[in-house]
Amino acid sequence: MHRNIPFGASLAVAAILVAGCGGSKQADPPAGQAVDTPAASAARAPDVSAERLMAHVRALSSDEFAGRLPGTVGEEKTVAYLTEQFKAMGLKPGNPDGSYVQKVPLVGIDGTATMQLSADGEAIEMQRGRDFTAVTQRFVPEVEVEDSELVFVGYGVKAPEYGWDDYKDVDVTGKTIVMLINDPAVPDADDPSVLDDAMFRGKAMTYYGRWTYKYEVAAQVGAAAALIIHETGPAGYPWAVVENSWTGEQFALAAADKNMGTVPVQAWISNDKAMALFGKLGQNFEALKRAAVRKDFKPVPLKAKASFAIRNEVREVQSQNVVAALPGTEKPDEWVVYSAHWDHLGTNPDLEGDKIYNGALDNATGVAGVLEIARAFKQAPPKRSTLFMLVTAEEQGLLGAKHYAANPLYPLDKTLAMINLDVLNPWGPTRDLQVIGSGQNTLEDVLTDVLADGERVVAPDEEPEKGFYYRSDQFEFAKVGVPALYADAGGDMISHEKGHGLKKRLEYNANDYHKPSDEVKGDWNLAGAAQDMNALAEVGLRVSNGDAWPQWKDGSEFKAVREASLKR
Repeated sequence: MHRNIPFGASLAVAAILVAGCGGSKQADPPAGQAVDTPAASAARAPDVSAERLMAHVRALSSDEFAGRLPGTVGEEKTVAYLTEQFKAMGLKPGNPDGSYVQKVPLVGIDGTATMQLSADGEAIEMQRGRDFTAVTQRFVPEVEVEDSELVFVGYGVKAPEYGWDDYKDVDVTGKTIVMLINDPAVPDADDPSVLDDAMFRGKAMTYYGRWTYKYEVAAQVGAAAALIIHETGPAGYPWAVVENSWTGEQFALAAADKNMGTVPVQAWISNDKAMALFGKLGQNFEALKRAAVRKDFKPVPLKAKASFAIRNEVREVQSQNVVAALPGTEKPDEWVVYSAHWDHLGTNPDLEGDKIYNGALDNATGVAGVLEIARAFKQAPPKRSTLFMLVTAEEQGLLGAKHYAANPLYPLDKTLAMINLDVLNPWGPTRDLQVIGSGQNTLEDVLTDVLADGERVVAPDEEPEKGFYYRSDQFEFAKVGVPALYADAGGDMISHEKGHGLKKRLEYNANDYHKPSDEVKGDWNLAGAAQDMNALAEVGLRVSNGDAWPQWKDGSEFKAVREASLKR
């Protein structure tokens, strides 16, 4: 679902082709971190309220909003609610055309898939949802793949900057490629008990580990289908998340070529069924995984075949990003963006019991955070303009943010920073605030200073192996060079033992993430979320009122993209 370009060193070249950075050109911004003008922000201490946050969360996650799926009555109610909130604050329409929305043309694809799998001539029963999911991004009534040979391609990665190619020029045209999730976990040659930090950032996931990348490369190599083996640890979520997220209507950005350049079938297979497959073939799955973390790995043909049939109902959907603007007092043509996604998964009539994915934590909390920061900013506007953007179709592959990045309402070369809110802290105040994808840019340094003023600290990404920086809307801004900050709940809670915050997040991922049970809980305490929103609001104020622009740090894959875009 992400832009189909190689990552790493070649991203800077690809970014030159990215449209939408229009507007007047300017000299490079001053180097170094964005610094605060103390007098400018001293009178603007943000005032985010836990009570107001909770009121927004309860409203947006109520059954009335039907799970906030794009293209449904849930979208209509959500867009109306958000627009009214911005109007009531006195914020201006964020679209230069005078409206509070940016149209995002989508295509909805509601597919019913079957899969037949045989190992060494023996059929393996495959039940949709329980054993596999399969969709197509092509805007066609049906897709069929018949008796496609299976080839295990390790992690399915082509990374020239690491000297890595899992395909080794093996022709997989028309075949079903089977691959592991995440990126290669390469052991350190001197100490095999740890990972080599020089390869794919060691423990931290790179974009090569995301399923979006794997499907993009599958299309490049001409595969008929791409089948990802699910494992809870490397994926970062249980199989139920795959089942819930990849069944029902899927969305893609409208495309003139009807997405015919995408791999015909995008599929997942459960770990249990993958083990059954390899077992029937006499293959040692653990041995194959060990082989796949070596540069000399070569694709392994499997004596197995797969057939897929997907029948689609296709419709055009005009979805919407909701946008409001606060003009700057001194530099109104320069922008800071706050963003959160308003969408979730809608309803599933096939579920027993509760059929609504209310999406309280994900992401009614983030939307509430943007609304509260907007209210706080309106009381005393900063020097630069602020765009408050609530985007659509994040759950479908960051589509609303991707559309904005390709069709910005305001020039990207005059956008200093983007601060994204996705799943706030509902478990109480913390002594820290976690930065996802830590070490990327100087916005993290600004946050460090802000937190220090309140005797708090920045915590590094607690789960870098899950690649959360590539899984929310800030990634689409980072890809086009805009420094982007994504902070998550801290783990050092004031009223609980250390590590309680991480424990609660893991429980949420296991029990509620992308499930109908993601509802407001009785033990929620949004004082921690309010505390974090005040800090992130202050970051935006310091950037907006400061003299220097935020910068990507040395070693960030996005640094060259920004430098290239500002020199045009």
